[in-house]
Amino acid sequence: MARYGWMNLPENDSLFQQVHRHPLFSGTTDEEFAALMDACALKNYEKSEKVLYSNSPRHGLLLILKGVAEVFVAGSDEHQQEVLEVLEVGDMIGFSSLADFLGEQPEHAVIHNVEVRTVEPSVCLHIPYSVMERRWHEDTVQDFMLRQAATRLRDIYHSLAEQVQLANKWGESEPFIRRIQDMMTEPAVTVQEQALVQEVARKIMDEGTSSVIVLNDENKLSGIITEKDLVGRVIASGQSKTQKAYEVMTKNPYTISRHAYYYEAMSMFLMNKIKHLPVEEAGRPLGMVTLSDLLQKKNRGTLEVIQTIEESTITSIGNVKEAIHDILSTLLRDGVPTIHMLEMITKLYDRLVQHCLQLTIDSFEKEGLGAPPVPFTWYMMGSSGRGEQFMPTDQDHFLVYQDTEKEEGAKVADYFKRFTEALVETLEKAGYRRCPGDMMASSPNWCGSLSMWRDRLRRWGLRATNDHILLGHNFLSFRYVAGDEALHNQFQHLVKDHLERSRIYLYRMAEHEKEIPVPVLDHPIRALFRVKRDKVDLKKHALFPFHHCLQLLGAQQGIVGRLPLQFVKELSKADVISEEMNEELFDAYEVILSIRVKQGLERSKDNREGPTSEVHVRHLRTREKEQLIHAIKTIRTLQQQTLASFGMF
Repeated sequence: MARYGWMNLPENDSLFQQVHRHPLFSGTTDEEFAALMDACALKNYEKSEKVLYSNSPRHGLLLILKGVAEVFVAGSDEHQQEVLEVLEVGDMIGFSSLADFLGEQPEHAVIHNVEVRTVEPSVCLHIPYSVMERRWHEDTVQDFMLRQAATRLRDIYHSLAEQVQLANKWGESEPFIRRIQDMMTEPAVTVQEQALVQEVARKIMDEGTSSVIVLNDENKLSGIITEKDLVGRVIASGQSKTQKAYEVMTKNPYTISRHAYYYEAMSMFLMNKIKHLPVEEAGRPLGMVTLSDLLQKKNRGTLEVIQTIEESTITSIGNVKEAIHDILSTLLRDGVPTIHMLEMITKLYDRLVQHCLQLTIDSFEKEGLGAPPVPFTWYMMGSSGRGEQFMPTDQDHFLVYQDTEKEEGAKVADYFKRFTEALVETLEKAGYRRCPGDMMASSPNWCGSLSMWRDRLRRWGLRATNDHILLGHNFLSFRYVAGDEALHNQFQHLVKDHLERSRIYLYRMAEHEKEIPVPVLDHPIRALFRVKRDKVDLKKHALFPFHHCLQLLGAQQGIVGRLPLQFVKELSKADVISEEMNEELFDAYEVILSIRVKQGLERSKDNREGPTSEVHVRHLRTREKEQLIHAIKTIRTLQQQTLASFGMF
């Protein structure tokens, strides 16, 4: 068969075969196909090159043979662009212009066309409308085009819905919804598994990077090596310089898609305590994004906060809370929704607590007291445990350590007694006040071995006094923050087993909840709260009932140790609460936290004393009052459902 134009070039042979197999051209004879290809043209595009402009005339379709492109709506500058869809090999560019090809007249005088640019070097086949006309009568072609139209319409609606949801969540805080592909460093700096560590070090120096990606024989991501890895695993350990990359790399590192958003990457960095994220697609590395990259893009000073935490000593750790407070003020000023703002602040406070733990361990080792003799886990309770702490408050925490042989028990208990006392002092220097009720790990009631905790929980269950019920509610707000993960899993299993056996205790907790009903909001709000007619205690009338009900419903399902909205999500999955109630509770929680944070920061700024959860209703705007009324009504509904689950009406 004779081939013309681009088909004559040997390097294009694979592209020729690829096009011939495409549904638009399958079934054609060699002669027919050659004639069709003679009317088409091969086009090469560099990375980030515009393929179609908004005002470009559409004379046909572009079939992507190599590379990736994205369809977007341009804004007033390069940072105000909404990506509608990402097109890959086999997809077609200019699909919306088929309406013109089919003779459909536009309803609007001004047409707002989208634009298309390549994400990486790409090769496309231009298929003019004349070729489409010659193929349109084929049923297989019409079926293919219909399926393509339906799929693309679905994907675009999904993309638009995602953008709307992100806009609702993040408001005008644009960097939070930036894509990782706009921030990553590319191309990826790579080495092979068999490369010597000297070669790895040279590559890091030559490329001016802080990490390299390690590839296997199939050129797929196998691991990552950072500067810290080289120092710790090669130089400091005195290992031979003949070591190879696969021997010192971190295997199966966390990775992220180039289509992920800023806030997804930030969450991965903070939750997993890492600073490098390879960007990959189908196992092949595209680039690298670092914590520093994201924080520089955000320009919020968050990098300085994390550095302040990690570099602080027992003497200087008191400076950290002010730095976190500045970040909180900035996020609040930018209008970031309260729930997402507190998620980020909670991660920073967790780092602070973890750093205090490490400082205490280091000081014990320097003083000759040694490292912890057995594995332990550290848990936060109260507002910190619930992820609601926007400023350091009272210390609420406990410690669990591994069971030991009987003869070692007293020695281990003495170590952790001294350790927790020193840790409480360090946390106090960091800005956490001591708990007036002594609900801290330094108290014998809140520290102990796994067996001690089993006995303690059994005692609470057997004697369900009001005091034990209050202890139980505070305890069930626990959240794992640091320590041995295997021990944490054992402890969670222990708690679930205890709750399964303590149905009477849970019933008594429900009875206690019934005695403090959420106020009815059928009357003007000032007449509802009889303790102080012009004030609402957000903790007493909203947050405590909200958390207690979720804890009780969760306990019935064996769900413990979760953040509030994680409880809501899992209870919804278990069909304990409806999907509609799920959304209502999310909104109610956002409203109440938003008012509480705002009032708390104003109170702190004015140095006013007294409970930060009390809100003067007359100071709220009309819209805030309406939202608060609806939020408390939603929590009352949750309380009624919880009581009904225990047979209380």
